[in-house]
Amino acid sequence: MREKGFSLIELTVVLVIMIAGAALVGPHISAGRETSQLKAAARDLASALRYARGQSLISQKEVYVSIDLDENEYRLSSRDKVYKVAEDIDISLVTAQSEQTGEGQGNIRFFPDGSSTGGRITLMGNNEVEWLVDINWLTGHVQIIDE
Repeated sequence: MREKGFSLIELTVVLVIMIAGAALVGPHISAGRETSQLKAAARDLASALRYARGQSLISQKEVYVSIDLDENEYRLSSRDKVYKVAEDIDISLVTAQSEQTGEGQGNIRFFPDGSSTGGRITLMGNNEVEWLVDINWLTGHVQIIDE
């Protein structure tokens, strides 16, 4: 009469299947976390740009967002706080030549009529997923585009 239970071979096969499944799923979980982090950074940056445009309209003064590509940070001219972006996110900036304030630094300026100097900020993660933040020069409208 045979005893009820599992043999060592059956347990080993199940364990190998579980390890193979975890190996296949693991990289996808970390890629999803990185994409979420990238999306959050793009939303935060777009929110700061929209806030700067609103402050410019309300105060009837120029307001700019200064972006430091080397330090992965940005700040608003109307605030003292520095906003950090995660170190594993690469930032690139396309803006008017007059707004390039130094090596790896530039501004997006908003004017009292709602317009801006315009530009594009690209946020790229390690998995080569890009999120773009476009600023329309004529209307100052800020738009997030995922690539």
